Amino acid sequence: MTDHPAVEAVDLVKHFGATVAVDGVSFSVPRGTVLGLLGPNGAGKTTTVRMLTTLSPPTSGTARVAGHDVRTEAAAVRRAMGLTGQAATVDELLTGRENLWLIGRLSGLSRRAVRPLGDDLLERFSLSDAADRVVKTYSGGMRRRLDLAVSLIASPSVLFLDEPTTGLDPRSRIDLWEVLRGLVRDGTTLLLTTQYLEEADQLCDDIVVIDHGRVLASGTPTQLKDQAGRASVVVTVSDPGRLDEAELLMRDCFAEVYVEPAARKLTAQARGLADVATIGQRFVAADIGVDDLGLARPSLDDVFLNLTGHRAEPDGPEPEADDDPDHQLEGAAR
Repeated sequence: MTDHPAVEAVDLVKHFGATVAVDGVSFSVPRGTVLGLLGPNGAGKTTTVRMLTTLSPPTSGTARVAGHDVRTEAAAVRRAMGLTGQAATVDELLTGRENLWLIGRLSGLSRRAVRPLGDDLLERFSLSDAADRVVKTYSGGMRRRLDLAVSLIASPSVLFLDEPTTGLDPRSRIDLWEVLRGLVRDGTTLLLTTQYLEEADQLCDDIVVIDHGRVLASGTPTQLKDQAGRASVVVTVSDPGRLDEAELLMRDCFAEVYVEPAARKLTAQARGLADVATIGQRFVAADIGVDDLGLARPSLDDVFLNLTGHRAEPDGPEPEADDDPDHQLEGAAR
């Protein structure tokens, strides 16, 4: 077993004419872990993935996937990886089973090998009951799961997921998270792009935040949250008529208190968990009822705001992808 990272990018740069879409991006992904590329629309996430998956050559810089150079060993990279793009690319006129059989055969698997692998993936992704239905009858969540299954038919060691839960309802998104966790438990390395901050927090071992093609920060979700500031004591008062009294009590303990009257909420920067106990005791002594009292850590939304100057935007394709003449080749990486 080698000790090389599953994915490694070193100073990746991508130009589209005069536009610099990716500007010196570097990171590495240890085997069997999940790296999230987090950033707003147009940040360079999809373009970075396209370079790593051999769909678009870097203008400069180097990258390796499963130990293979994306420039000089493109075929080996494709054999070692799977790719699921922003939109499901399965054939709607074929059944789920036929989609798996087709991609398996195109990947060089024998007829004898494809059938059991396909059946196993259909079972794993809860698609067995719909295996012989044409895909155009599938729901959005079912198509997304089939798209993932197709990406795994050749048993890749590395899976690239470009906004894998875009367009899914909350229940389907949570279901897909469970599938992805299962893949990681089985040893698959995941690199995913996302604008869903909760998704990054739930799934990723490490996160790289990029904007305007540059890496702004990297680390575990906890490390990034720590960079956004200390935790806060948050109190929600039961009686809005006692909010002013509660504020005075809080100001005895903290230099600054932020008040949200409409929410009956008071927030102050905490020095530690003991502050929660202290405030609780004081509120009890003053007979001020509370609906909620706790310690709130900074969220990834706070990280995103601090680093980019704005909050996360709704999901959507990156505009620079349309400027890439190779952007229709995504299916070639299957």
